[in-house]
Amino acid sequence: MPLKVLALNCTLKRSPAPSSTDRLLGELLAALESHDARGGIVRVADLDIKPGVSSDEGEGDDWPALRRRVVACDILVIGSPIWLGQPSSVAKRVLERLDAFLGEKDERGRMPSYGKVAVVAAVGNEDGAHHVHAEVAQALNEVGFTIPAGGATYWVGEAMQSTNYLDLATTPKALAAWTPMLASNAAHLARLLEATPYPGRSQ
Repeated sequence: MPLKVLALNCTLKRSPAPSSTDRLLGELLAALESHDARGGIVRVADLDIKPGVSSDEGEGDDWPALRRRVVACDILVIGSPIWLGQPSSVAKRVLERLDAFLGEKDERGRMPSYGKVAVVAAVGNEDGAHHVHAEVAQALNEVGFTIPAGGATYWVGEAMQSTNYLDLATTPKALAAWTPMLASNAAHLARLLEATPYPGRSQ
C-alpha cells in the first residue's frame, strides 16, 4: 500500500495567491512519490483553525476535519515561510492544536501521532531556516511524531533582497539533491514504523 502524505502549507496567503512554500512542498511531494508515498497539500490559511489547545474548539472550527487527515497520514509535512526569523503564525497555530495529542494517549501511553513521520519545509528571503526547523521539529517530536535523518528541506535567498523561491527559474542544485534524500529518509522511516510500531508502556 502507498504511504499517505499530508503537507500543510502554512503560508499567510490564502488561495489562489502564489506561494513559495507551495512550490517547495510540491517538489518534496514529487520526490516522495518516487518512494510510493502519495498525498496532497492543504493551505491552512484557507481554513478557520480556531485558537486553542484542544482537538475541537467548537462551532466553526475546521481543525477537527484537518486533524482526522493528520491522524490518517503516515508522513506529515509542515511547510512554513520564514517571517522575522520565525515560523509563520499559521504554523504555530497548527502546532498549538497538535498539543492536544499530549492528553489523548491510548492504554499503552501512545499519542495518535506515534508511528508517524514528520518533516519540515521552510522557505524565505531572509535568515532563519535553521531556527524554523528547530522550533517546528522539536514541537512535532514532543507531540509524538518521529523525525527522520536530516529532518528538513529549506531555501533562503540573499539577505535584504526581494527574490522569492517562487521567482527562481530552476531549483538550486543543493536543494535538488537534498529534497529527494529527505523524501527517501522519510519514506524509509515510515515503512519501518509501519512494520514495527512503537510498543508503548507495558500493560
